[in-house]
Amino acid sequence: MTQHAPITWIDGEPPAGLSGGTTWGMPFQRGIVPDAAALRVLDSGGGPVNAQTWPLATWPDGSLKWAGIAIGATDQPAASYSVAPSTDTHDGGPAVVVEHSPEVTVTETEASVTVSTGKLEMVLARTGRSLFSRLSRDGSVVAKEARLVSLLQKDLIDGAGTSEREGFTGHTTSVTVEQRGPVRAVVRVDGRHQADDGTKEWLPFTVRFYFYAGAGSVRMMHSFIWDGDAEQDFLAGLGVQFTVPLASELHDRHVRIAGADGGFLVEAVRGLTGLRRDPGEEVRVAQIAGLPTPPLSEWSPLVSERLHLIPGWNDYTLTQLTSDGFELRKRTAPGHGWVGISGGTRSSGFCSVSDLGGGLGIGIRDFWQSHPGQLDIRGAATAEATMTAWLYSPEAQPMDLRFYHDGLGQDTFEDQLEGLEITYEDYEPGFGNPTGIARTHELTLFAYEATPSTETLAADAKAASTPPLLQPSPAYLHAAGVFGNWAPVDRSTPARAELEDKLDFLFDFYQGQTEQRRWYGFWNYGDVMHTYDTDRHVWRYDVGGYAWDNSELSPDLWLWYMYLRTGRADVFRYAEAMTRHTGEVDVYHLGPWRGLGSRHNVQHWGCSAKQLRISTPAYRRFYYYLTADERTGDLLTELVDSDQNFLGLDPVRKVRPDADTYRPDRGALGVGLGTDWGSLAATWLTDWERTGNPRSRDRLLGTMADIGALKYGFLTGEALYDLDAGRFDAGREVISVSHLSAVFGLVEICSELISLVPDEDFEEAWMQYCRLFLATPEEQIAEVGQPLAGIYLTQAHSRLTAYAAARLGSPELAELAWESFAEGGENLNHAEAFTLKKILPPYVLQPVDEAPTVSTNDTAQFGLAVIQNLALIGHHLPTAADAPQEVPAS
Repeated sequence: MTQHAPITWIDGEPPAGLSGGTTWGMPFQRGIVPDAAALRVLDSGGGPVNAQTWPLATWPDGSLKWAGIAIGATDQPAASYSVAPSTDTHDGGPAVVVEHSPEVTVTETEASVTVSTGKLEMVLARTGRSLFSRLSRDGSVVAKEARLVSLLQKDLIDGAGTSEREGFTGHTTSVTVEQRGPVRAVVRVDGRHQADDGTKEWLPFTVRFYFYAGAGSVRMMHSFIWDGDAEQDFLAGLGVQFTVPLASELHDRHVRIAGADGGFLVEAVRGLTGLRRDPGEEVRVAQIAGLPTPPLSEWSPLVSERLHLIPGWNDYTLTQLTSDGFELRKRTAPGHGWVGISGGTRSSGFCSVSDLGGGLGIGIRDFWQSHPGQLDIRGAATAEATMTAWLYSPEAQPMDLRFYHDGLGQDTFEDQLEGLEITYEDYEPGFGNPTGIARTHELTLFAYEATPSTETLAADAKAASTPPLLQPSPAYLHAAGVFGNWAPVDRSTPARAELEDKLDFLFDFYQGQTEQRRWYGFWNYGDVMHTYDTDRHVWRYDVGGYAWDNSELSPDLWLWYMYLRTGRADVFRYAEAMTRHTGEVDVYHLGPWRGLGSRHNVQHWGCSAKQLRISTPAYRRFYYYLTADERTGDLLTELVDSDQNFLGLDPVRKVRPDADTYRPDRGALGVGLGTDWGSLAATWLTDWERTGNPRSRDRLLGTMADIGALKYGFLTGEALYDLDAGRFDAGREVISVSHLSAVFGLVEICSELISLVPDEDFEEAWMQYCRLFLATPEEQIAEVGQPLAGIYLTQAHSRLTAYAAARLGSPELAELAWESFAEGGENLNHAEAFTLKKILPPYVLQPVDEAPTVSTNDTAQFGLAVIQNLALIGHHLPTAADAPQEVPAS
């Protein structure tokens, strides 16, 4: 299958130019490709392409499972590419290099790291207060002394900020070359923000710079961890700052700031248009185009002799404080009033300042979606301008991360369980703490040799906000045999087409809800709400555990399987945003809960249930493998020893009936065989595939064997886990079934494991669970001596029956699976649940569409059931007359 495997642009058409290169990931069938060095990339005409390849994961037999692949910058990217094994690798190394093509070079000394793409060069000091000391284009410095900046405010008055703010600057503690050319190099910078007086530190950060052969731009990935005290530390600004040298006359210096819908502010620092006297058409045309103006001797003397009387505009600011509005203004100098320029809805988050010798452009991805943001240009009329890309605007209200209520007297577990009964919030004093959550932003830095054309700037702004990405087709991904049971979209019968329509409808609906309900913002973008309030006609944003979803019932999985099947760019980017959010904000990255995630809540970090089911790699590994993203790799690595978390926090401490199953003093820990083990299995599997770590392999295979040895297998519910040995006690003889066990990735991981590694006893244990979960009480009693309690989410669990039907070739189980899917869907299969009704008069600021009376997590499980049932038993799908009702048009 690897012979010339097709790779196409996810947005359908190739970009106008590929100024910064691109990276993607792709899988290969087991046993086909020996290693990544055996791969080559060809363009659509069959010509070889300068490419770099490296392994992301291997199969148990050692053959290549996933590879990361990068190509360099080009003015004319091909319409498509293909990847195939190479018979002539480059010195046995990880690249196929085309003769005479530019290469990335990395030079390391004790004091610095220097990277060149052949077009630009960056010098990074190993320690100090700069991310890089200079960025040059063809030998000319376009930016220097790049630094991270933050503002700390220590108090709030009635929710409003005070004027007392302390400045911090990022202090680099280490610089690591993670990957080096010839096509792609990655440099990682780690450090902490340090007070300007050197007395305090906070906000640990990781910044990665990505360099591609021939590139005139550098991709920058910035991640930070919140480690402040939410009760007294209020972040009042977070940004990246650059110094841009300028030498040209003020009328040959240019500012460009992106507005909405591709529009730009196009101005010179000293404007020559609109004056009472005309300098001459050639002068005006040149300035507007950003070209050098003619010599002063060729101007009208009515203007050239009065240049000193035309103001120079020194400072510019764009603020995007909400998802719906930005404002532009400028001033001549500090101490003078600001002049409003214009405003609009959604800026793409791009600006540049340049002169005849070059300049710098900055683009922030998801700028308006992650509001409040800000772009500043200061000193454009001086020898050194300062550009600041604010990831959190200093003009916004300072960030307030305090818990949203006083506890309501819930001091004991009994009180807290009562609270759970009314607001669905699992509260516990001290657990609504954000310390340890993280946030990642992606920026692109453009090094210009002169002021670029507006067309070039527009293309750069688009590339920064929507990076070009190559991807394999759904058919290829499916044929590779990755990610378990799924299949590409198939509309070959009316019944299949109807279910495909429902999947499309549900995705489009929730994508629309993100926009309609404005699920945007610094900490919120990428998440969805949990459940709808049909009385108020809003999502339950303020009701305990019904607010932000935080991966409850696996919407992440649903979205990624939607993408695998469809190849849709909008699905990919929606899933990408969720992966960025849930992996960063909903998970702790330092402190006592490091590696654990927070259950759904009004605030993403508010719930006291800190569990592996939220942080599980089952949600992140799709994005990592499809993009080779190093930051996501960090998140996967963080979890390698996540079984240690059970020592510090019992996930079911409030309701544990049997204390003997949780004895951390003896290294014996009660670990659930559903959400807990499923998360651990995903962790160990991913680490084993990525690194070959024998600890992860042995714990995965060992616990699989132990589950197979349990008398009741998965039906046991929980087993005693020996942390030192990494094994379960297989002597437990209890039946305890939860409706949540299989809906946080367990189904998908077990499916992969059974196809990946042979273990007959484990497979039989899983098959028993799949057969009996929706069986009749009589069938359950006949096999295990008692009926199973806790059987809910029937539609979601229909895919268990479908799995058993497919493995056993049983038409009877297939019929039961489809019947359970149809009967267990509650509102999901009724036409009225999908009908959008306009609510009048407006209840929340504007007329809004009524949402179905289901939750987003029910929808996710519906989607997963459809996807897996179609893949497993689609040939047993009832006829159109018997299928679920048609989804009405919306």
